[in-house]
Amino acid sequence: MSELRFVRLGFGGEAVEYQEAWQKQREIHAARFADEVPDTCLLLEHPPVYTAGRRTEDSERPLDGTPVIDVDRGGKITWHGPGQLVGYPILKLPRPVDVIAHVRRLEDALIRTCADFGLETSRIEGRSGVWVLGDPVADRPSAGGLELDFDPRLQDDEFDPRLNGPEYAPSNAGQRREDRKLAAIGIRIAKGVSMHGFALNVNPDNTWFDRIVPCGIRDAGVASLAGEVGREITIAEVLPVVERRLREVLEGADLRPRTVGAAV
Repeated sequence: MSELRFVRLGFGGEAVEYQEAWQKQREIHAARFADEVPDTCLLLEHPPVYTAGRRTEDSERPLDGTPVIDVDRGGKITWHGPGQLVGYPILKLPRPVDVIAHVRRLEDALIRTCADFGLETSRIEGRSGVWVLGDPVADRPSAGGLELDFDPRLQDDEFDPRLNGPEYAPSNAGQRREDRKLAAIGIRIAKGVSMHGFALNVNPDNTWFDRIVPCGIRDAGVASLAGEVGREITIAEVLPVVERRLREVLEGADLRPRTVGAAV
């Protein structure tokens, strides 16, 4: 891959509105397809906003009518806002494009970033993103005083965690010692060039996630880097580490599609 260019768009009081950043992505995407610019990663914060990927269901959106921006990336609904570092790597990938390999590279860079701050994170099979693993199910405290075998999130198709208080709130997953997502990934590949990307929870107010079913996952929650390591961590601290790790993983990547296996 060519040298990766980073563009810091805005943070804190200069956080970038989602629609403005989305338009900027489109412009750079077109320029990258035409080979007018190098591979580029936009880094920024957004003001509070909910965005919904193409697979989002109505039962996962806010109940109070809070606006949601429907976008053209994969995945489901999530939240962006202060304290969350958002990255949009706009990269030209070789054809045939291996979407899963691209997602794994982003996960790898973020897992390394978390390790630099003393936090061990992982992947979970079948669930994209970067996770803090919870205790084994048998060792976890039961939510709402119920035995885990009767956890309504898993047994009742009509159970709605948005209506059932802090016992089931995604932001309290750490107290329940459940798996919790630290970084979400949702991408789109168009004309062989990637768009959208990742959102790393550095030190946000995670109660924003309690209004939705984050990523459509009802039996896990969300976490933040600062909350997990137990000290204040700022976006400014994380920025250079993320840039270094993304450069390390992406510039050194073999972008050929993965070998699935020889035909018999």
